[in-house]
Amino acid sequence: MSPTPVIRPITDDDVEVCAALAWEAISAYIPVEFRSDADTEQAAERARARMRRFLATDPGGCWTAELDGRPVATALALRREGVWGLSLFGVAPGLQAQGIGRRVLDAALTHADGCHGGIIASTLDPRAMRRYALAGFALQPAFAACGIVDRHAAPDPATLRARETTWDDPALRAAARDVSRDVRGASHADDLDGLALYGGVPVVLDGEGWAVRDADGSPTVLAARTPAAAQDLLWSCLLGGISGATVHVDFLTGAQQWAYEVVLAARLPLSPDGAVFTRGRTGPMSPYLPSGVFL
Repeated sequence: MSPTPVIRPITDDDVEVCAALAWEAISAYIPVEFRSDADTEQAAERARARMRRFLATDPGGCWTAELDGRPVATALALRREGVWGLSLFGVAPGLQAQGIGRRVLDAALTHADGCHGGIIASTLDPRAMRRYALAGFALQPAFAACGIVDRHAAPDPATLRARETTWDDPALRAAARDVSRDVRGASHADDLDGLALYGGVPVVLDGEGWAVRDADGSPTVLAARTPAAAQDLLWSCLLGGISGATVHVDFLTGAQQWAYEVVLAARLPLSPDGAVFTRGRTGPMSPYLPSGVFL
């Protein structure tokens, strides 16, 4: 009989090992072209900072499974205005399919008590997707677009209305609060500081939507009131990045036809990309590209 793991809250002393464990567990499902930066000390520190932030903002959603005195699984969950989200879930290689993941996920789901909705942005891991479905989440298959933007096929940047801004811009905070509340059912305003830890560039379309992009132009989150506003924001992200860089647009569900129009026009190839799971009452989840970290 296998030893029984101890399921317990994550503590500050666990941050280093749990951050490393989580990366080891999920890295197999991240395209190789996006792994190099994650091996740098900067990315490692961001992972640790993320875990410390969740311990401060959502201690009830931070859980680990300990076996023989060491963490072997971890889960981070948040709750915002009645919507629960799973930010991180991983089990050490070699210990999967033994029920450990189920137990640590069940612990993280206690943070959803009293919530009316839930969101998970999943990798392609079939075991994880099965577990989410068994927990009552509805599966929405997703694609990712990855490649180099064909700028000759893109609109003139001068015709785009979205603008890059700073993290303290009141218009950004208003959009992250109000637009996200309408689209996903909960504000992102409290997570702007967390998003800033990742070094992205915020983009806002006053009163209509907002996004954050990486240096290469990849959007890390996007929410808008209309498909037209969402397309303007997505093009602004893609064209605002480094010319010739490989970009990726993730979690493209069937509800995001506005995004498919953009990525296909930009000549970005599509490939399967896990799924977006929802439970209960959220917003319409469109026009919307969820953050893998902050949902």
